[in-house]
Amino acid sequence: MIELVSAERCIACDKCIAVCPTNVFDRGAAGIPVISRHDDCQTCFHCEANCPADALFVSPRTAPEPDGAVDAEALVADGLLGSYRERLGWGKGRVPASSLAIGPPLRPGADPITS
Repeated sequence: MIELVSAERCIACDKCIAVCPTNVFDRGAAGIPVISRHDDCQTCFHCEANCPADALFVSPRTAPEPDGAVDAEALVADGLLGSYRERLGWGKGRVPASSLAIGPPLRPGADPITS
């Protein structure tokens, strides 16, 4: 479930608002998205995966964390902000983690488009 929008990292691009299938976010002050319908989150990770600033944290739990359980500084220290997007290999200079690869590995030298 979506737990954090980091105002410090957010660039107000509205991608999270656009990709959310259940309309969880509203545009807040200074363009920073606000989690307005927390209980509507389906934990699909679309918002976190599409955030170019790694400003969102979606907990893998399907129920909200207890109040105060999500600490932005702790998430940064633990390397969790942006970790889902990084594991997908999304973002400049990132390579997908092999454990998330879909399908069998390609033969060495194989063309990924035609193989």
